[in-house]
Amino acid sequence: MATVVMKRPETLKRVITHYCPGCTHGIAHRLVAEAIDKLGIKQKVIGVASVGCSVFAYNYLDCDFVQAAHGRAPAVATGLKRVLPDSVVFTYQGDGDLASIGTAEIVHAAARGEKITVIFINNGIYGMTGGQMAPTTLVGDRTTTSPEGRDPAKAGYPIKMCELLSTLEGAAYVARASLHDPANVLKASRFVTRAFECQLERKGFAIVELLSACPTNWSLKPIDALKAVKEKMVAHYPLGEFKGGAGSEA
Repeated sequence: MATVVMKRPETLKRVITHYCPGCTHGIAHRLVAEAIDKLGIKQKVIGVASVGCSVFAYNYLDCDFVQAAHGRAPAVATGLKRVLPDSVVFTYQGDGDLASIGTAEIVHAAARGEKITVIFINNGIYGMTGGQMAPTTLVGDRTTTSPEGRDPAKAGYPIKMCELLSTLEGAAYVARASLHDPANVLKASRFVTRAFECQLERKGFAIVELLSACPTNWSLKPIDALKAVKEKMVAHYPLGEFKGGAGSEA
């Protein structure tokens, strides 16, 4: 008789996603769903959807969701958590949403120590709107708005959100993982679960940044996009727990 080694998490809906081939949003969704199932919190979870490719998270995760305006997910999550303190509130945001238009919201939510969990997808580009340069785009990377490559003299340098947020007293748990191979996905799973545990323990603000691939807007085959995450993104964005954990794994 066959032994079930792995099955679809109950919180992950059995539907086909809209994501491009090789996109790692689907992996991130599974990690969130697994954490919710493992901790037995499905009935009190409220997700806050952002704007971008991540906006349709509410179609794939079987829990309550609220839609926020572009960049305002941390503000909406703050209101939900304060009104419903026994709920478990998380945001699911991309780099354009969180690190650009939503910079003030994420910084001040962390500074206030809001007891929310943030899942931050960093693929270094605006995915949904056509591949424009994002705050996290690496120096030299070509996008539709930086066709000759990101020039720091004109556009500045890519923002390291984990390093920035970890300096704030209200941030209780800050971690960065990558989704480019199975070993790193397993580490990411532990970080995501720990971020939710931090909220359950009422310790304060928690964020997990997940380095992700965007083959379509990077103009790469899926396997080459994963290699680019490993060879380029991880070199600039070191992995590990920056606050509330064991330390950097870079």
